[in-house]
Amino acid sequence: MKSNEDESVSVILSTSKNEYGINYQDHLIEQYKLYVEMADKISERRANANSFFLTVITALISIIGLISGFGTQTVNVFNFWIIVVPIVGLILCYSWYRIIESYRKLNSGKFKVIHEIERKLPLALYHGEWIMLGQGNNSQLYRPLTHVEKWVPMMFALLLVAILIVGIIYLF
Repeated sequence: MKSNEDESVSVILSTSKNEYGINYQDHLIEQYKLYVEMADKISERRANANSFFLTVITALISIIGLISGFGTQTVNVFNFWIIVVPIVGLILCYSWYRIIESYRKLNSGKFKVIHEIERKLPLALYHGEWIMLGQGNNSQLYRPLTHVEKWVPMMFALLLVAILIVGIIYLF
């Protein structure tokens, strides 16, 4: 029985040089360049998603600060928002965390494909770099961005839980 990885390699390398014909190497290089460019675009989209969530959650925390500055003059408004805003923020933090995880898996898959394509090229630069970096297993050589990146929504979530707890205590 074939493993998923074996099956995906056979799908990636769908035809041999002899079966494909004279343009095999040129087309392989063009497809490789396009695929590497798409992997780069995924990283760009990931950074944009992080910026979006960072901006929205920071704005929510700012709203809490503004509302709490109004004091007891607007107690009913404060009571509503001091509960709702942190809950919305927590939902966003969870979504952010899941998106980071999704991008991690997508990038991992893309680089496995890149490594397979590189087996047909004279140089395996990405694969060689990954080996030199200890394949992400040695934090002295390299710490994958995702490991650091996932802490940001978790820290915001902790802050929002603290705000929610303070808000609930304030209500009672």
